[in-house]
Amino acid sequence: MSEKSREAILTAATRIAQAHGYGGLNFRDLAADVGIKAPSIYHHFASKADLGAAVAKRYWEDTAADLERISKDAGDPRRALNEYPNIFRRSLENGNRLCLCSFMSAEHDDLPTEVQKEVQAFADVNVAWLSRALRASGLAVGKESEIRARSIFAAVAGAQLMARSRVDIELFDRLIDGYRAAGLLPDAKVKSRRT
Repeated sequence: MSEKSREAILTAATRIAQAHGYGGLNFRDLAADVGIKAPSIYHHFASKADLGAAVAKRYWEDTAADLERISKDAGDPRRALNEYPNIFRRSLENGNRLCLCSFMSAEHDDLPTEVQKEVQAFADVNVAWLSRALRASGLAVGKESEIRARSIFAAVAGAQLMARSRVDIELFDRLIDGYRAAGLLPDAKVKSRRT
């Protein structure tokens, strides 16, 4: 089996997990989606837990890269914070899907330990990035930055969940605008305390 097959399996498994969670992953349906025989998946992933952990790990690694790209492209931490919700919005734009790790977090009690670890890493990556951006923008200092970062992460993930349940991406946008109006997320037009 080639690396190309492994990539196709991971891509299809991510798409399935975003729509149906970890519980929705099964090798038979996944194999049909990829166009291979189910036993071929075992060549790359010895178990569903191995597959789930690989999918979640790839997801948080891709998100970490997206966050760093946002930081670089924005050039300003406040602008980067303003762009942050778009990571979650893209899942809604892609077939009304949910962030894979948000979906799997809801299944926490039913996840194998190795999958739980990778799902938690997703939250950790988001909170760490948000905390750094909050400090760099002068919006929060010390421990306050981590508390606010966790609040932002939870709020944006919650907005995505509400929008998905109503198949209404505009609801996501309204909720994000509400977070900005309430001061949880910065408005990119307002200058930071340091300037």
